[in-house]
Amino acid sequence: KGETLAIVGESGCGKSTLGRAIVGLTRPTAGSVVIDGVDVTAYSRRDWRPIRNWAQTIFQDPYSSLNPRKTVGQILSAPLEVQAVPVPQRSEMLAELLASVGLHPDALTRYPHEFSGGQRQRIGIARAVCMSPKLIVCDEPVSALDVSVQSQIINLLVELQERLSMSYVFISHDLSVVQHIADRVAVMYLGRIVEVGSRKTLWAAPRHPYTRGLFDAAPDPELDSSSRRQRVLLEGEIPSPFAVPSGCCFRTRCPMAEARCAQEVPVLRETGSGAAVACHLAS
Repeated sequence: KGETLAIVGESGCGKSTLGRAIVGLTRPTAGSVVIDGVDVTAYSRRDWRPIRNWAQTIFQDPYSSLNPRKTVGQILSAPLEVQAVPVPQRSEMLAELLASVGLHPDALTRYPHEFSGGQRQRIGIARAVCMSPKLIVCDEPVSALDVSVQSQIINLLVELQERLSMSYVFISHDLSVVQHIADRVAVMYLGRIVEVGSRKTLWAAPRHPYTRGLFDAAPDPELDSSSRRQRVLLEGEIPSPFAVPSGCCFRTRCPMAEARCAQEVPVLRETGSGAAVACHLAS
């Protein structure tokens, strides 16, 4: 409760699909989804409706995730209508909701196209927290915004989390954002979690070669070229998910791969301090 788990990895590795499966927008083909002790894997859209206030999503694109034909008031009222909140309470709730995300109440009568990208994302956040959910899946919520606006939205998410005691699954490819907001980090490659641990543990001593490759590919402005350690950059492209390599799915790009890696699928095993890694060669 109150924790932020970041999911990081290259484009196409399955981060957004995982996020959509968690909140019931995509039906998983295997495995299970358990939220607060309740298995929601096989829930239909009708089954999800009474518990939709448990888990919500903040979408990546603030321009396409808001209905352009509805006012902000209509957009934010929809969850209240679905959850049968009495009409007399809605006006006060909407005003408080807008204030909590830094918008003026007169925004209720305006349409999405009248707002900037950052303001639209604040509206998307307001919609997600409307019913005080236990879990929010943040699907790259700042990647479509200017850098100056990104920091505002990240600070807003942190503030709301502290106030409402929500948990976040924060999907991102921006490691600098992840380093700022995450408590734990799970590294995904080709649909599988290859390493997971606390933010401090992963940044201090990444064990999986893919994790090290991701960190080495990120720019580090604090180090000049003379003091920067030797970086190992990943080569090649991520394989197709329809033709996953045998054994370790990362072996086709791994500089450490051995014959065993082509034969055995590595198991995600504990390495101490709550961390885990899926690699035959990780110590």
